[in-house]
Amino acid sequence: MTAHHSVLVGREIVVRPRAGDPKGKGLKFGVSNKPAWMTFSETTGQLRGTPSAADVATYENIRITASNGQGQASAKTSISVLASAAGRATLSWSAPAQRTDGSALTNLAGFRIYYGNSADDLRFVIEVKDPGARSWVVEDLTTGTWYFAATAFDSVNAESARSGVASKSIA
Repeated sequence: MTAHHSVLVGREIVVRPRAGDPKGKGLKFGVSNKPAWMTFSETTGQLRGTPSAADVATYENIRITASNGQGQASAKTSISVLASAAGRATLSWSAPAQRTDGSALTNLAGFRIYYGNSADDLRFVIEVKDPGARSWVVEDLTTGTWYFAATAFDSVNAESARSGVASKSIA
């Protein structure tokens, strides 16, 4: 199965493989068919880059390999660079009145919205520094399904657990 990612021109994208050696050996990563506008770490296997308008295209068959010196595994991905966004999602929530221990929450400072193209990889974060906010519009979403979760944080930056994950499909 090939994972697919989308990114807008001028926005950074980070692709992180999930790999580990069962015996705890260090891994060395390799990549083939890497887009020229991206960098690659042989230590972490991470692809990172910010495409320009000249990079608008779909990059297929990008293969990241992980090796422990005795064997290797690989995964394929593709990345679409889009010139403009297709949609937006309006999120709304209720503010917490108490902490998880039952004590009153008296110093609420705001909320964080986590989102991404996978429920397991909410890599983008919006910080809403308004304790009175009860909704937010996430714009510039590319086509596909987007997943969202939220947290609350207080004046000393203590953050709640994430909410349940919600999703929206952008056509």
